[in-house]
Amino acid sequence: MNDLFEKREPQAPLAEALRPRTLDEVVGQAHLLGPGKPLRLAFEAKKPHSMILWGPPGVGKTTIARLMAQAFNAEFIAISAVFSGVKDIRDAVQRAELELQQHGRHTILFVDEVHRFNKAQQDAFLPFVERGLITFVGATTENPSFEVISALLSRAAVYVLQPLSDAELGQLFDRAQPVALDGIGFSQPARQLLIGYADGDARRLLNMLEQIATATAETGCREIDDAFVKNTLTQNLRRFDKGGDAFYDQISALHKSVRGSSPDAALYWLTRMLDGGADPLYIGRRIIRMAVEDIGLADPRALRIALDACETYERLGSPEGELALAEAALYLAVAPKSNAAYLAYNSARELVANDKSRPVPEHLRNAPTKLMKELGYGRDYRYAHDEPEAYAAGENYFPDNMNAPKFYEPAPRGLEARIRERLEHLRELDRKAKK
Repeated sequence: MNDLFEKREPQAPLAEALRPRTLDEVVGQAHLLGPGKPLRLAFEAKKPHSMILWGPPGVGKTTIARLMAQAFNAEFIAISAVFSGVKDIRDAVQRAELELQQHGRHTILFVDEVHRFNKAQQDAFLPFVERGLITFVGATTENPSFEVISALLSRAAVYVLQPLSDAELGQLFDRAQPVALDGIGFSQPARQLLIGYADGDARRLLNMLEQIATATAETGCREIDDAFVKNTLTQNLRRFDKGGDAFYDQISALHKSVRGSSPDAALYWLTRMLDGGADPLYIGRRIIRMAVEDIGLADPRALRIALDACETYERLGSPEGELALAEAALYLAVAPKSNAAYLAYNSARELVANDKSRPVPEHLRNAPTKLMKELGYGRDYRYAHDEPEAYAAGENYFPDNMNAPKFYEPAPRGLEARIRERLEHLRELDRKAKK
């Protein structure tokens, strides 16, 4: 006889029920978990290290952290930056101290959405990471270069996780279907449509399978076709590609259409993404990037137009504000192109990263005090406005004994064509001055 008061455990979601129990069960991320790859080697060496797992939702960040704890026989503590604060961090550290003292076990502290923590909250981890009390594993969907403090970033390896490919989602589908929809058939078009809707997100795929399972129980349907999938899943599950391409392929197509000066193609891809439900401000941010990366100083107005388009969308919202984004994309597509500033910046960054720290030449140093002037700071500095053409011909602005690099070479297009002429004239003045 069943006890009416018998405690029943809630049924685990499909995503949790199918969570991999071993590294070999993980679908995707072969560039990190395959034979000889970084995370696989770390697991095999039994040497945990702090890390940041950066990638879109549903690609295995939490699963990898849990498997680490299992592989290293470590205590696993998980907190979410969405719901937690410094007190939760302290509580987790106390648990780690207790685990070490009472059982001699190390602790892996998993922080989901770590980019949501502010600087003070992220700072709170540092002493315990440095002591080795915890192995810190942070998960983020945002670029850690911008969202994680440098002190924490310097103590953690960054691993980039990729969206699951259609083939990998197919593997997951084949594994999940007998569990979620045992005895129910799936047509090939329906299978492909569902994989397309998942957009590289394993959790999303499994959640949609659960929705379809619920729908089949209500309707008694025993054979799923693409029409059933479309009718079951809500409108907001429409993907940014209706034919199976990845979302990032579409934003790439938009970017390359602008770079290739094809306004019609740019408008097509922008409209495809908006129609599929893409965040218009995400597209706006990418348009800003196109302005600085592919147009640059060939037409400096492009950046202002891109920024204005985003501000206009923020004021008007959809659908009116989307016209501003379309106008910006069209303007950028027909504008003269130059990546000279982009290449120059990357070259300068590479040189500085690999060069020694060179002192500022004395004649370029600031001299706000009498002592600094007596030490020679600012001596022999040539004030350009007092020189012919407001240019100190032959002057050196690089550190002493450094070969002057040439980072910036303007393109012969748009405004940069005139900039190029101006620089050539100034270089000729330099050559005459040195003679």
